Amino acid sequence: MQQKNIFSTSMIHLFFWLFTIVSLVPFALIFMVSITDEDSIAMNGYSLFPSKISFAAYTFLFNDFSEIAKAYGVTMITTVIGTAVSLLITALFAYPLSRSGLPFRRTLSFYIFFTMLFSGGMVPWYMTYVNMFDMKNTLLSMIIPNLLLSAFNVLLMRSFFANSIPESVVESATIDGASEIMIFFKIVVPLSLPIMATIGLFNTLSYWNDWYNCMLFIDKPELYNIQYLMTKTLTNIQYLIMKSSSSAQAGDLLAKMPRETVRMALAIVGIAPLLFAYPFFQKYYISGITSGAVKG
Repeated sequence: MQQKNIFSTSMIHLFFWLFTIVSLVPFALIFMVSITDEDSIAMNGYSLFPSKISFAAYTFLFNDFSEIAKAYGVTMITTVIGTAVSLLITALFAYPLSRSGLPFRRTLSFYIFFTMLFSGGMVPWYMTYVNMFDMKNTLLSMIIPNLLLSAFNVLLMRSFFANSIPESVVESATIDGASEIMIFFKIVVPLSLPIMATIGLFNTLSYWNDWYNCMLFIDKPELYNIQYLMTKTLTNIQYLIMKSSSSAQAGDLLAKMPRETVRMALAIVGIAPLLFAYPFFQKYYISGITSGAVKG
């Protein structure tokens, strides 16, 4: 019986190791293509084992390192501030909704759910932030619109609070004279680290990968974030490819510039910091999702 359990455990471990390796293959391929010589790709295609190594794509991207560094700085600032504020607002909204004694709790929950189904439209949304709140060309325009508060995150966190925070603990703290603010920060938040880390990861990914708000609200190059800068670079390359057939000068420039490899290098530059950040959230991620997904 013990040998059978050992065999079953070994097979499960083997399966997950194989699954992990298969999942990492696309990332490995992207990285290897990004350091492959452009002519080698034209002749042999994509390969995990390139015949000739070249860092021309990264040299091209980091030719103006100050621009890349500035875009990274903007992205980091918006990601850190946006994630922290969004997490706080989400928790402060979700916790009261999880309390059965809150007046109009069902009405407020329906209001949150309603925003997941309907919106005011693109033009009114844009005019509200630009004309009423004057967020054009400001960092706030990359923090607040569409990202600061997510109805899905509120409902997920509300379910976690309702199912994972014992009501008896809150009642005991109330009897001892603790205020609602003290109960929230001293009891609820420490007991909710899994869902906090999960929602924090969701917010981090949303802010880091966002380029849409930057495209809509930002005209100043010094305020571009890294994702929009990468998108703009890729668009410029595609423009040169289209012009190369009708312009000899553009054709000569394109011949000296990496094309396929720079696409992969853009992906590596954009995603690399998240790959290093994810392990810090991983231990809380699964428990936060499973606990928060239970219907309250």
